[in-house]
Amino acid sequence: MFNDFFSKLKNGLNKTKENFTDKLNSILGIAISIDEDLYEEIEEMLITSDISADTAFEIIEELRKIIRERKINDPEMIKPVLKEIMVEMLGDIEDSSEEKFPKIIVMIGINGVGKTTSIGKLAHHFKNEGKEVLIAAGDTFRAAAIEQLQVWADRVDVKMIKHDQGSDSSAVIFDAIKSFKAKSGDVLICDTAGRLHNKKNLMNELKKISRIIENEYTEAEKEIYLVLDSTTGQNALNQAIEFKEIANITGLILTKLDGTAKGGMILSIKKKLGIPVKYIGVGEGIDDLQRFHPQSFVDALL
Repeated sequence: MFNDFFSKLKNGLNKTKENFTDKLNSILGIAISIDEDLYEEIEEMLITSDISADTAFEIIEELRKIIRERKINDPEMIKPVLKEIMVEMLGDIEDSSEEKFPKIIVMIGINGVGKTTSIGKLAHHFKNEGKEVLIAAGDTFRAAAIEQLQVWADRVDVKMIKHDQGSDSSAVIFDAIKSFKAKSGDVLICDTAGRLHNKKNLMNELKKISRIIENEYTEAEKEIYLVLDSTTGQNALNQAIEFKEIANITGLILTKLDGTAKGGMILSIKKKLGIPVKYIGVGEGIDDLQRFHPQSFVDALL
């Protein structure tokens, strides 16, 4: 099972790996000693892998410190030290066995990032773990959003609560919670409208949804997952910063990692915001939304 996971992850990160590891190997392959020029080349390589300049600088400073403390002279030893620094920066692995249920997950993110697909794949993931899953079609604003989500609900064979387009999204969430609670469900995944350009409306909508969840199912574990498109690189970081201003985000889902060379942005997002990456999308298959494991990610990258 783990070998399959790692193989998918490694294949999914192939474009980022080519951009990151191949450049690093090239730099280290011709390096004779560890000097200032080498540090500068590695820092430039990190930045071109879509790691922000301040995060790249911090990685290099930590690299200098460890190289100095351990009296390392061989340039080839830089790679394992970099892996160590990156794993530390991405944080500890979350123990899925300690995950609490019942759980209500509110999904946020702008249109086009893969939110609908992520909801479907997340529902499939939890169902495969033996959980009773319900979806709430809370994006009543966008045309076809309800229909697209229904296709995924049918595909993964889970029930979906929906109202007509244009109706109050919080009313959909209210009805979904009632059904979820009555049937003692394990996971309720709530879609929301992706309208970041109108932050005030979105903030009010999320506050209303949060109040309903708190009032109607106080004892449920509550999560807010922000879905980001990895192919947009630093733009994804900017979106995360804006969403953090209006929502108490508890986790990130990074989609389309298989289609980008910009996977390094995970480090910048984690460092800048301190929000854990919960899941990553490494392919188009229904099983290709995977729990994020920092060590596995860095191993596959390097």
